[in-house]
Amino acid sequence: MSSGPFDPSPSLHHFFMRFITAHSSHTHWTAALEQALGQVARARAQPDTIARPNLGIVYFTEAFAPAAEALLAALRARTGVAHWVGGVGVGIAADGQEYFDQPALALMLLQIPLRDFRVFSGLKPLAPASTGWRGAETALVHGDPATPDMDDLVRDMAGRTASNRVWGGLVSSRQAAVQIADGVFQGGISGVAFSARVALAGGLTQGCEPVGPPRAITRCTQNVIYALDGEPALGLLLRDLGEEVLELPRLAPRLRATLAGLSPGVAEAQPMPRHIGAETSMRHLIGVDPSGRGVAIAGSPEPGMLLRFCRRDVHAARRDLIRLCAEVREELEQRREARTATTLQHAAASAGAPQASVPARGAVYVSCTGRGGAHFGGPSAELALVRQHLGDMPLIGFFAAAEIAGDRLYGYTGVLTVFSEDPAM
Repeated sequence: MSSGPFDPSPSLHHFFMRFITAHSSHTHWTAALEQALGQVARARAQPDTIARPNLGIVYFTEAFAPAAEALLAALRARTGVAHWVGGVGVGIAADGQEYFDQPALALMLLQIPLRDFRVFSGLKPLAPASTGWRGAETALVHGDPATPDMDDLVRDMAGRTASNRVWGGLVSSRQAAVQIADGVFQGGISGVAFSARVALAGGLTQGCEPVGPPRAITRCTQNVIYALDGEPALGLLLRDLGEEVLELPRLAPRLRATLAGLSPGVAEAQPMPRHIGAETSMRHLIGVDPSGRGVAIAGSPEPGMLLRFCRRDVHAARRDLIRLCAEVREELEQRREARTATTLQHAAASAGAPQASVPARGAVYVSCTGRGGAHFGGPSAELALVRQHLGDMPLIGFFAAAEIAGDRLYGYTGVLTVFSEDPAM
C-alpha cells in the first residue's frame, strides 16, 4: 500500500481530521501487519480521516521484538510514513482492545506539520528550535527500565521542553527492552517532541487508595525511612495496616501489596484529601528493618518529603480514571465551543470548508502493567472505561514498566494524552 506523494505542509482542514489506528494479533508479525494494513486501508477511505500521514506510533508485544528492525522497515515501505516511534510492551492497546502475553501489534498514523514534531533518541538528541522546527513544547517519551538514573533522564528531557512536561512510559519486556525512534534502540530514552501548535489535553490517573495520613519524612538513610513525623516508620506502617506487632510470615502478603506514596512536602505534613494527585509517586516497599524500626522503599526518599502508605484498589482506580476522562472531555468540549464560535464569526470565509465532527483527533494511553487485564474486572475493561466516558476516538497505548508524566516517573498510574482540535490553529 502506498500513500502517494507526500505533502509536507498539511492543510488546516487535514489538521482536524481523525488519526488512523489499526491492531492485530497473529503468531507471525508479517501476518499481523497485513491485517493491520488492511484496517488502515479501510480507514483511509473514510471522509473524516487524515489523507497524508507523516508520523507513526507502533507498539508490539514481546513475541515481535526480535523482528523490530524488519517490522520498522516494512511499516515505512508499506505506509509511506518515514518517521516512527514506539516500542515493546508485555501488553499493548488500541481502541477498545488490550493484548497481553500474546503476539500482537498496534499502530497509529498521524498527520502533523513537519515544523511541529521532531523524533529524538540517544543517537539523535532533541534539537532546539530552528528554521523548519518550532521547538519542543512537550514530548512523548519512551525509556528503558534497565537504564540507571532514569529519573534524572526524564527530568532532563522535560527540562528541554518549554512546558517542562513530557509524557509516556518505560517499555516493558521480560527480554529485550526495544524502543523505536526512526530506528531500533535499547537503553536510554527516545520519542517524539511536539511544538506548542500541536494541541494536547490529558493528565494522570492514580490507582491506589490511602491507608493512612500523609506524614513528613524526618529521618532516612539512602532508601530506608526510619522516622515519620518523628515516630518510628515501621510502627506507623503497622498502625495504618491495623496491626500491633510485626509477624512477617503472616503480614508478608499485605506488606507486598502496600505502596509508599512520595510527594514533595514541608517539615510538617499538612492534611490532604483521600484523592491522590499527580504530585504523588508510588514506590514499592522492598523490606523492613525490625531492629531499627525502618521501612525500605524502591525510591530515593529525602527528609521533608511527605509519605503516605497506600494500597492498590480497583474501585479507587476506576473512580480516578472516570474523573480524568470527565476532565479531559470537558476541556475538549470547551475547545470545540471556542472553535465553533470562531468559525461562526468568520462564516463567510469558511462557508464551504468541511468541519471536524469530533473534538479530538486521537489519543495515547500509557497504563501500568499492574493495571491491565483483570485488574479492572476483565479483559480490556480499562480501555472500555476510557471509551465509555471519553467517547469513541482513535487510541493507541501500551502497558509500561513505569509511567512518565510531567517530569517524573510513576507507578500504578495511567497517563492519557489526547490530540485535540485547537481554535488557535
